[in-house]
Amino acid sequence: MAIFITGDTHGDFRRFRADIFPEQRQMTKEDFVIVCGDFGIWEDSPEENYWLDWLEQKPFTTLFVTGNHSNYERLAGFPVSDRFGGKVQHIRPSVIHLMRGQVYTLCGRRFFTMGGASSHDVQGGIFQPDDPDLARKKRRCRRLGLPYRVAHVSWWKEELPSPAEYAAARRSLAAAGQQVDFIVTHCAPTRVQWALGGDGYRPDALTDFLDEVADTCAFRKWFFGHYHDNRMIGQKFILLYEQIIRVI
Repeated sequence: MAIFITGDTHGDFRRFRADIFPEQRQMTKEDFVIVCGDFGIWEDSPEENYWLDWLEQKPFTTLFVTGNHSNYERLAGFPVSDRFGGKVQHIRPSVIHLMRGQVYTLCGRRFFTMGGASSHDVQGGIFQPDDPDLARKKRRCRRLGLPYRVAHVSWWKEELPSPAEYAAARRSLAAAGQQVDFIVTHCAPTRVQWALGGDGYRPDALTDFLDEVADTCAFRKWFFGHYHDNRMIGQKFILLYEQIIRVI
């Protein structure tokens, strides 16, 4: 049994082609590939469904946490069930969302997951879709080269966890005795985010909560995406983007 992990895919799953990821030739559905957020649940389009079906045909099982580029309204439409010792959503039989604040057992190891992040590409603003001035605001942002988002179209407030999800996370970690093998998130704890040197990433309730987890939970390694790089910070924190690494 094997577990691999990688960073943001944004709906582009070509890194999982057999010529790029040849390890899959020895894998089965009992083996896992985990994506650290911004997986690609965006719109119910023929193209997106083609790629989800393509992933389903792979020999391994694909798992993912959410990021800030996720359509949370669409994701909420998938039923919740129990698997691996926690709550999951099956997008396809073997394409599975690992939900926030859960502790799962995969290949005999315990994983704590907490998806989500604050969008940082919103310097132009977050607009309401019914704003009568929307077209002018979008033109202005494009003219000035300012990224923007539109609520319920390209941005969802659920990108950050709710109080109930934070509470569920604390309960899950307490039930696990504040000890897991691995942690998978999209963004990093505040201290790690500062260590990355990215002034464009501000602390928020989630990064501060992840700082709390880093202080109170024993773990071997912490994997995260979001910052579009492949780096190791200290001895335990691993930032992933295109790289696919084997965990077990």
